[in-house]
Amino acid sequence: MTPADLTCTVLGAVRRAVEEGALGGAVAVPDRVKVERPRPGGSGDYATNAALRLAREARLPAREVAEVLSAELTRHPGIAGVEITGPGFLNITLARGSRDALVRDTLTNILTSGSGYGHGRALSGQVIELRHRAEVRAAVTADAVRRLLEAQGALVRIDAYGDEAAGPAPTPTPAAGPTSTVAYEPSPVPAGATAHELDRRFGTDATRWALLRAAAHDRPRLDDGLLVQKESNPFFLVRYAHARSRALVRAATRLGITAGYEEDAAALGDHPALLDVLGDHPAVLASAARLRAPDRVARHLETTADAFLGFQHTVLPVGDEKPSAAHRSRLALAEAAGTVLAGGLSLLGISAPEYL
Repeated sequence: MTPADLTCTVLGAVRRAVEEGALGGAVAVPDRVKVERPRPGGSGDYATNAALRLAREARLPAREVAEVLSAELTRHPGIAGVEITGPGFLNITLARGSRDALVRDTLTNILTSGSGYGHGRALSGQVIELRHRAEVRAAVTADAVRRLLEAQGALVRIDAYGDEAAGPAPTPTPAAGPTSTVAYEPSPVPAGATAHELDRRFGTDATRWALLRAAAHDRPRLDDGLLVQKESNPFFLVRYAHARSRALVRAATRLGITAGYEEDAAALGDHPALLDVLGDHPAVLASAARLRAPDRVARHLETTADAFLGFQHTVLPVGDEKPSAAHRSRLALAEAAGTVLAGGLSLLGISAPEYL
């Protein structure tokens, strides 16, 4: 059961509850509901706020609506259990078979799609013009936003301005039909440093990382910490994790191990964090494109790198241990992590070397 499948399942539960009159006669079935990973401290595989959304219209307490939806959801064979938390959130745990299928489908999708994993067509047909100052951070950010928008199917034009003839910064206007114009104005680089000066000091990749990792309203970190070869440096962390994934694939090839998820291996159950962040990648890319926020991608890559580096030591046999189905499954997860890291860096315009 994929997140999209689960969304349909939740909508079906709402529809049945409405048809049976359990939520009152005035409740309309929404066009969509939100299904996401549980928040920190939450339980289960996914969570939804559907009950909270329906409570006011139903004129019932949210927890009472949640109890109705919980009873409907637990009838589904792909759901092992539903827990009601907080004011009325539904935390959903998938059945083992559904979880295995989700893992298999996620890994297959990543390894088949390669750097295109997470790309979509949500903005297909939209034409977006990005206007920005002729300033290094604005230019780098506009380029990354363009990459993200194009990865979601949009057609993008970029226009830089900065002299008197160009006039003042334009006011952002809402989309009119399929076309919209946006003035993208992150805070400028301190002291007015030029692209040439930053590239000469830090290199192109490190410069882009620093300018993109900070949110548009924050000041980017531009100091010698960008060049530190330690995991405490997020720029190094992400590229190091990618290089480690590629090294594991090379080592596995020498040992004759090929990647392939084996459902009966139960090899990945202790590493839900890495599985979750890989599965979240498409949603992160879509959100970053919609909000024009490449910093979301950078932070997601850091989370992915952290999760992978905590997992990498389990991938290959140790000592006299014989290669097994579990190692094949773990290798598939390691390869998928490297693919996501490389694809995310590419969308930021940053290289992902196989050796560091």
